[in-house]
Amino acid sequence: MIYVDTSVVLAQIFAEDRRPTPAFWSHGLVASRSVVYEAWVRVHTLGRGATHGAATASTLARLDLVALNEATCARCHTPFPVPVRTGDALHLAAACFLREQAEEVEFATYDARLAVAAGALGFRMAPLD
Repeated sequence: MIYVDTSVVLAQIFAEDRRPTPAFWSHGLVASRSVVYEAWVRVHTLGRGATHGAATASTLARLDLVALNEATCARCHTPFPVPVRTGDALHLAAACFLREQAEEVEFATYDARLAVAAGALGFRMAPLD
């Protein structure tokens, strides 16, 4: 299973030069529900709802979503091994929750700070390119 953060989703939506290969999307992909909100907010902030709405919906539909409930977010109650932003903490907490459920989880991100934090928590990084 590969945990996908918002940077990967946005790279796909906006067809950036650096984005996952088509084969990446055939894996079991999971994300916290926050990725839905983060992606839509970014699309609308850039004024691209009309042009990128379909790509947003289809990209998000490829993901299994983890609820942001107390059990999922419990990891945020203790310090992380490196300083993290709130959104990153929620992504990391969701990935930790999945790992605690005896799931093998790789982490996919284009965010360098989040990659460092995921690595510090022992996550293997999923290949993106």
